[in-house]
Amino acid sequence: MATLTRPFAKAGELESTGGSASPSLIARMRGWLAAWLPAIPLLLLIGTCLIAPVLVLIWESFTGMGESGLSLDLWFKVLGQRVNQNAIFTSLILAALCSTVTLAIGAPLAWMISRMLRGSRAFWLGLLNVAANFGGIGLAFSYTATIGTVGMLTLIIQGLGFGYSAPREGSLPALLMAYEYANVPLFVLLTIPAMSIVRDDWWEAAQVAAATRFTFWRRIGIPILTPFLAAGWLLIFTWTLGIYGIAYGLAGQSGATAVNLITLQIGTALQSDVLLGPGRAAILAVVLMIFATVSLVLYRVMLRRALKWL
Repeated sequence: MATLTRPFAKAGELESTGGSASPSLIARMRGWLAAWLPAIPLLLLIGTCLIAPVLVLIWESFTGMGESGLSLDLWFKVLGQRVNQNAIFTSLILAALCSTVTLAIGAPLAWMISRMLRGSRAFWLGLLNVAANFGGIGLAFSYTATIGTVGMLTLIIQGLGFGYSAPREGSLPALLMAYEYANVPLFVLLTIPAMSIVRDDWWEAAQVAAATRFTFWRRIGIPILTPFLAAGWLLIFTWTLGIYGIAYGLAGQSGATAVNLITLQIGTALQSDVLLGPGRAAILAVVLMIFATVSLVLYRVMLRRALKWL
């Protein structure tokens, strides 16, 4: 009898608990809310402050002419203007120059700081943090007051008898010098963690194999660090494209004639272009976002390739 009643008892148990054997829809919803509830404020912030403005800019770039439907007429008109073409070209040239100079200065500096003792490294990291977060109008004013055409250091050098002439504010060399003050510290802070990948025992092993320092860096050090340095170059390139405060502080109202940049042209369109202002600014902003998106995608590709050494 025990062997006959045991299967029936199990079947009864399954029938009585069959509804609770699989999770219900309410239980799944509770689990989903419990998992995503901490992220809901962040998602709302991203949707309100990032995704919604992007969608509005894209919509205005196709409807800026006041037409009822979508049209590419404004795109052809804005991108066909010489001033906007020069602004895009000059912005790319300036960003590439700043990134290259930053790489040439920041890579050796990051390597030296990564090999310092803990106390010295902490001091330099704190100093670089302060410099990397100093920008905008304040940095433009500091440049003008120190190494501008009538800056303190410029007048001191000229007073010593040297025929030094500072770059004109708003010119490409002046913007390059001002940008590097913040770009180099930022690049160093971004690439210092990557410098620890090159281990000291690799250099010791190379010495055992009778390799010179030049051979070590050509075959081991530089190939390993290249993806990280290229990723840092792309970040500085993207960062430089979007700078507005320093350029406006140095160029002022003559920014449209001294040097054409995308960010300056967006500001000019919003302030003085009555006919195509919002639409022109939206198109230039979308172009800027396209450049930034491409750079960030390439950054992710380079970083994924670099992380194989970790």
